[in-house]
Amino acid sequence: MLWATVVGLTALGLWLIVSSFLSLRRGVRKRFSGFVQNFAKGLVYLVLAFTALTFARGGSTSAASTTSGSDAGLLASPGGVVLAAAIGVAIFGVGVYLLVKGLSRRFRRDLSLPHGGAGRATVALGVFGYVAKGVALAVVGGLFVVAALTVDPAKATGLDGALKTLLQLPFGAVILTVVGAGLIAYGLYSFVRARYARL
Repeated sequence: MLWATVVGLTALGLWLIVSSFLSLRRGVRKRFSGFVQNFAKGLVYLVLAFTALTFARGGSTSAASTTSGSDAGLLASPGGVVLAAAIGVAIFGVGVYLLVKGLSRRFRRDLSLPHGGAGRATVALGVFGYVAKGVALAVVGGLFVVAALTVDPAKATGLDGALKTLLQLPFGAVILTVVGAGLIAYGLYSFVRARYARL
């Protein structure tokens, strides 16, 4: 399953990066926004693919330890603090973008929505899924920025570390349950999007 995840995330990341260059054929405004959005999302998925590859090869037991170890080397390098902060801001930005896309329902532009109940269910899954995914990535990005500002690699974690951070908040168990359900919803929405996407 991990190797299948590696292949899937890699394919999705590369597809988004190729799509970012194809978007350069559009008008100036759409050209720039399409390039930035797809390229940034492509990089995020390739990073996730690399993390899954590390697990598949038995190189680590948690995303938190993998990310923390990588961030330690990055912070120790020249300009590493600035680069780690930039990575954190980029991941946080992607999270906020997904959150806004879900709440505004802009993802409907990407779909040829079916009519009736199927269409309404698709929109509901999309809203719930995009918001949950946006929250999770925003937390990951925020932890990267905190690690860079405090020069503490231990504060940079992967998705599992971000979810554990949510668990420590007031009503954390409830928040984590909602985010988990939202990520499942996003997975289901992705299957629907594969069928009804406007390419």
